[in-house]
Amino acid sequence: MLEKHPLLAIAALLSCGCGGGLPLLHPARTLPPGEVRAFGGFSGNVVVGSFATAIRNAESDPSQGTASQGADPTYAKGALVAASIGPGVAPVGGARVGVGWQSEGGLAYTGRALRADLRHSIDLSTHWSLSLGVAGSAALYGHQEGSSLENVSLGQLHGWGADVPVLVGYESEGSLYMLWMGARGGGEHVDISDVTSEPKAVTLGMPPISLSATRFWGGGLVGFAVGFRHIHVAFELDVAYATISGNYNDTPVTVAGLTIAPATALWWRF
Repeated sequence: MLEKHPLLAIAALLSCGCGGGLPLLHPARTLPPGEVRAFGGFSGNVVVGSFATAIRNAESDPSQGTASQGADPTYAKGALVAASIGPGVAPVGGARVGVGWQSEGGLAYTGRALRADLRHSIDLSTHWSLSLGVAGSAALYGHQEGSSLENVSLGQLHGWGADVPVLVGYESEGSLYMLWMGARGGGEHVDISDVTSEPKAVTLGMPPISLSATRFWGGGLVGFAVGFRHIHVAFELDVAYATISGNYNDTPVTVAGLTIAPATALWWRF
């Protein structure tokens, strides 16, 4: 049944939430007007170097961020990485539609965040294209599972961000395979706090330890897709350098490092 109804498959993937990256998973050339490409798969976010060290050091920190007046800076760095990067694996799904003038719009979701974008492509030749896009994203409250760090309430994380990707890519005759590569940069701000629609609402239980983090990042990506007619399998790898600054439990810290975000998805074009 899911093979005949790809949107149902995507909905099933989106029913669970955790960390994961927010990949592009699209080629450089945009869709013709009115055509739609839906996709569903999985993405990951892997921290390496100083980011991985920050998480490990925080996990072994005996304070576990519980100091009444501020936290150990070691634990605060790990908390910011866990909240801002969201290491882990998550389902990813969404759809893109051609809107004319060699432009298309897209909507994607993976575990913790929703991303909407608009982009325009220029055909450099019969097979090569260049595209430029702009996107906004939102880290959704209540859509992320717990962290390996105690007292970091990822279920109460929320925020917003933006990014700009530039791609160049090749598409073979008949779209049997596609290659794309490029650069991508952006920023995101997240907070951990109670969110309520009622003014002056009373919080039940203990409120989460406050966290506020701003991340700026830039890097490169490479991807490819192979298939026939309306179905393709796509793979993408994003590598970025990021700087995170913010506060955890009234402790200001800054940490920088690398992230690696692999992703794969099945495309349906109709």
